[in-house]
Amino acid sequence: MWTQLRRWLTRRQAIPLGLRGEFAAAKFLRRRGYRVVSHGQRIRGGELDIIAVDGQTIVFVEVKTRRQADDAHPADAVDDEKQRRITDLALRFLKRHDLLEHPSRFDVIAITWPTDVRRPLIEHFPNAFEAVGKGQMYS
Repeated sequence: MWTQLRRWLTRRQAIPLGLRGEFAAAKFLRRRGYRVVSHGQRIRGGELDIIAVDGQTIVFVEVKTRRQADDAHPADAVDDEKQRRITDLALRFLKRHDLLEHPSRFDVIAITWPTDVRRPLIEHFPNAFEAVGKGQMYS
């Protein structure tokens, strides 16, 4: 993720809203005692926005950033299909790193960041959804 930021800054282009939102979300989590261990973790089939540790729990955080929440709340974008994809990616991550025995959960961070505002409105939804899909993470 830091490499992405350096690329944008080197090009002197505006940093995309989604990337700004992920950085704001990571900062938000760190201030609340989470240890952020990965940003933009690419896994075959997609990407996990943020992987953090809260106590002994591995937390997979989906970040949704919007300019305004007039039409729909940013968290509404994490629909059933998105939840299924995130669950599948998280399961692959846990298997790859031999972490299947550790507790895990799925959080959503919704960010509303209007153009003329320096700091965004950040809403954190811990344990926003349960693991879904054909590959069950829990017995």
